[in-house]
This record gives sequence, structure tokens and C-alpha cells, in this order.
Amino acid sequence: MQTNFTAAQLAHPAIAESEQILRKCVHCGFCTATCPTFVTLGDELDSPRGRIYLIKDMLENDKPATDKVVKHLDRCLSCLSCTTTCPSGVDYMHLIDNARAHIEETYDRPFADKWLRRILSVVVPNPTLFRLSLIGAKLASPFAALLPKRLKGMVKMGARHMPPPSWVDKPQVIPAIGQRKGRVAILTGCAQQVLETEINEATVRLLTRLGIEIVVAKGAGCCGSLVHHMGKEAQSHQQAKANIDAWTGELSGEGLDAIVITASGCGTTVKDYGHMLRHDRDYAAKAARISEHACDVTEYLAGIDVPVDCFAGATHGGARVAYHSACSMQHGQKIIREPRDLLKKAGYEVLEIAEGHLCCGSAGVYNLLQPEIAGKLRERKLGNIRNTAPDLVATGNIGCMVQLETDALKVVHTVQLLDWAMGGPVPEKLLPYYTEKTA
Repeated sequence: MQTNFTAAQLAHPAIAESEQILRKCVHCGFCTATCPTFVTLGDELDSPRGRIYLIKDMLENDKPATDKVVKHLDRCLSCLSCTTTCPSGVDYMHLIDNARAHIEETYDRPFADKWLRRILSVVVPNPTLFRLSLIGAKLASPFAALLPKRLKGMVKMGARHMPPPSWVDKPQVIPAIGQRKGRVAILTGCAQQVLETEINEATVRLLTRLGIEIVVAKGAGCCGSLVHHMGKEAQSHQQAKANIDAWTGELSGEGLDAIVITASGCGTTVKDYGHMLRHDRDYAAKAARISEHACDVTEYLAGIDVPVDCFAGATHGGARVAYHSACSMQHGQKIIREPRDLLKKAGYEVLEIAEGHLCCGSAGVYNLLQPEIAGKLRERKLGNIRNTAPDLVATGNIGCMVQLETDALKVVHTVQLLDWAMGGPVPEKLLPYYTEKTA
């Protein structure tokens, strides 16, 4: 794609980066076939190629964002399916991030939209506030029919069983069982530690059983993903720096083999810290080092080669598991085989879901900001899952778990199934179907 930015414009790092990304696009349109919003809506402007044209026009002509641009860019899930498809290597992730930062700086959103985004950016990254908000949502459930569509998603989350805070969330060092074979930090997350405490607890049981010492670093918190994708760069960088400081302290002390992350949306962002802060004189090198150590829990387990005999006493009976690969896992981090291979090694029958490349509609808080599109994507995904006739669904991202779960369809984290197969407890939500609980 030909561009015509001025030298003055290119002096701005974000514009210079965007210009280089835009020039790689050859208008081929391969991305349209795998874009969830284009497949759902059929509007060229709701495809990556269409959005690229809008971004180019906005940035090249130094325009404030318009209603039209904001409408179509807000509809983007940042699922990154287009980057997997693109034969030209267009870095759409960083292009849309730059465009959203420009929108945040130049566009005055309607009051209701601005209010909701502000509330989400404050509440969701803070586990205490998020827990309180879900309690409030549960109390509001009798009035759900009267609420705006965007708030019904919060009511739905509030209706879920909410476990009490977990002991894992506190800063601490959790010793390995037996001889120490490794030392890692884990990111306990923000929404995850409120909605599904079993994920972190299963991770701790599994890793310590394998001889891994675990650090929950003091000062580590939200990865910054949620606000980053809202274009709120200052807030996301502040959250990233808090994590970098916490983990750098551990790296400089006893050291870490890895920073293990159990929510793939968080993992994609932490692995991008080096890019996010590359122009920060004080943090560029530290951020790059943290990104190099970041890995998904299944990526880490595949790297230490868990012996198959660890699963010799599995009691799951070879359950049929439909594996849902979160977009941030398969497109953001390019992790494809590791979760599937680990589940197979643990004795599960792993089923593939048709249209596995398409997003389920969760995408952080997308299902709250764009409930109609998210709802259509959810139903499409659920239809494809039901066609596989699974006993349950496994995934590696808390957002997907909440989005896809129904009364009849149980969705659990991959690490919960691995922990169960290695002698851990049956995941709580599966107890009505698997009554035999291991020690």
C-alpha cells in the first residue's frame, strides 16, 4: 500500500510504525475470509482490509477520529485471525493498537459509552472492585430485562457461582514438592482470580507436584491488556511497569526460569511488553527481558516434557474433550499443538471444533461493549461445539470460559484437566457428572 506521510508525521514513533505496517498491505483480501466481524456482518469496513483503509486515511491526513471510524474499529475483536491468514505479514495487532490510542486522544465518545468504558477500566483490573461489582450485578438480576444490553453481560457474570478469594492470590513463595527442579513466577490475573479461582490453584498443584517452586510476586497485578485494547496507553503502561518491577526483582534475586501465565489474553500482552515499552529509556531493556521469560502454562509444561506415567492413575475415563483454542492463544501467541498434545498425553480424547479459527465473541470486555455481535459469534461457536458431541470443553482463557459456558455445556481450563489427570480433584463444575473425587 502506498502511503504519503510527511517527515514531521513520521517523527512520531507510533505514526512511523503504522506507516511501515500499512506499506506491507497488498489489498489481497485473504483476511476477509477469516475475520469474525466480516463473516458475521458482511461489511467491507468491518474487515481488516476495510479498517486498514480507515486507519490510513485517519492517520495520514492527521484527522481526529470520526463516528464512522470509531464504529468500525470498535467492532474489531483484536482476535488476530487476520494476522495468521495474511501472506504479507501485516502487523495488524500493533496497527489497531496505534489507531485506538489515536481515537482515545482525539474522539469525544457519547456519555454512556465513555461512562461504561471508564467503569470497566477501573473495576475489572481490580479484583476487589470486580468482586463487589459482581455482587451488585447478582442483586440486580431480577431487573435484568429493564437494563441496557451492555449491562446484561455483567448481570450474567454476577449470576455465576463466585468462589471466595483463594490463598494462592497472596504474594508468597510456594515450595516444590520433593526436589526443586525449577522456579517460576505465576500471574494470578485480575478477573480470573475472581471468576475461577480453581485455575490458579490447579496450576500450583500441578507445577509443585512436578518439582517447580512458584513465586507470586509482590506488586504484580493486572497485565494491562484490557485498557491497552481500549487505547488507554498511559494506564496500560503503568500496569505493565508494575509487573515488570515485581518480576525483575525476582529475576535479580533467586532467579526465574519462566513467568507462567494461565490466561492466554494476558500472555499475549505480557509477551508484547518489550514492544509496548521499547521507547521508554528506563524500562525498554527490562520489559524485553520480561517478555522473553513469559510463557503460557501449556507452553511451559511442554518445555519440561511431563512424563506420561504422571497420568497413570487418571480417573477421568478418557473423557471426550472439545478443545477451544482461544484467539489470543492460536493467533496471538501461535501456540497450537502444546495444549492438545498435553491433553492427549493425559488420556483425554481431544476433539477438533469446526471453524476453530473464528472468535467466540468474548475478546476481553468485547462481549460487554458489543453484545449483539458477541452474541452471534457465541451462538455460532456453540453450534460448532455441540456438533462434536463432547463431554466437556477445554480452553486456555478465562474470557472464553465465561462466554461459552451453559447449563448443559461445561467449560474448564486445560490446566484443571491436567491437574485432575495427575491426581488432583475433579474440577468443581464437573462434579455432578464425575462423582468420583480423587485425593
